Amino acid sequence: MASSQDEYDNFEHLLPPTWKTQVTTWLQEDTPSFDYGGFVVGEAPREAFLLGKGKQTAVLAGAPFFTEVFTQLGCEVEWHLKEGETFEPVKHVATVRGKARHILLGERVALNMLARCSGIATQSKKVKDLARGCGYKGIIAGTRKTTPGFRLVEKYGMLVGGIDPHRHDLSSMIMLKDNHIWSSGSITKAIQQARKVGGFSLLLEVEVGSEAEADEAIEAGADIVMLDNIEGAELAGVARRLKDKWRGQRKFLFESSGNITEANLHERAINEIDILSTSAVHQSVQHIDFSLKIQKPKN
Repeated sequence: MASSQDEYDNFEHLLPPTWKTQVTTWLQEDTPSFDYGGFVVGEAPREAFLLGKGKQTAVLAGAPFFTEVFTQLGCEVEWHLKEGETFEPVKHVATVRGKARHILLGERVALNMLARCSGIATQSKKVKDLARGCGYKGIIAGTRKTTPGFRLVEKYGMLVGGIDPHRHDLSSMIMLKDNHIWSSGSITKAIQQARKVGGFSLLLEVEVGSEAEADEAIEAGADIVMLDNIEGAELAGVARRLKDKWRGQRKFLFESSGNITEANLHERAINEIDILSTSAVHQSVQHIDFSLKIQKPKN
């Protein structure tokens, strides 16, 4: 039987087998001992409305994590909005059903996660839309500057927002930055050493700060050259000259990173650059305001 496009776009299917243990850890952290508030409300069956609030159009992201919080607490979640859809506040996004104290045990954990993941997805979509509005056809990506222990959720938010999450960890690809270069002695030597252990299956990216360094990295066999903090006319010029020089001899991509913001995106969104990576889509993003309100019994 053929699968629907919605099934293929279900990012929950990307999650590793261990992801649910992270949710368990969140719950253990939030209630390490007695649940005093839960004692007060007891275990009467209740229904709670998840409301998307705030003052901006937002993208819903983090639904599998939210659902798993309440699944582990014996509750059920009914979604009224698909993950990845945008909504205007105030929006009834989902309904949670279960015992009162169990709903409250998961409330803050689930809301905190959903607020951040949706904030990242919302900002990711915004930056991508801005880039496309500038005529940019390349890849918009996040970075590895994520929160320790929360990376999976943050990368997930980038995917839902429609951008490339970039490498997930040190083992995902080889990236040689300034400290690697200085410590090994040269760009060429660092690339040669990395290739010995990385083999053919890992892409190799090198961070450079000048046209000469970029040229050396290309000659030494880098797959991706990150032009770090090179901006304006210099960025376009370096990319054009080196692509012309190495055309037909080397295959490589140019990435621009460092100090990319919404305000200067139009200056960096040039099609000579294949990848624009920015931490602006996940660091210091505005969280989306959600609340979970237990409804009064209809008596």
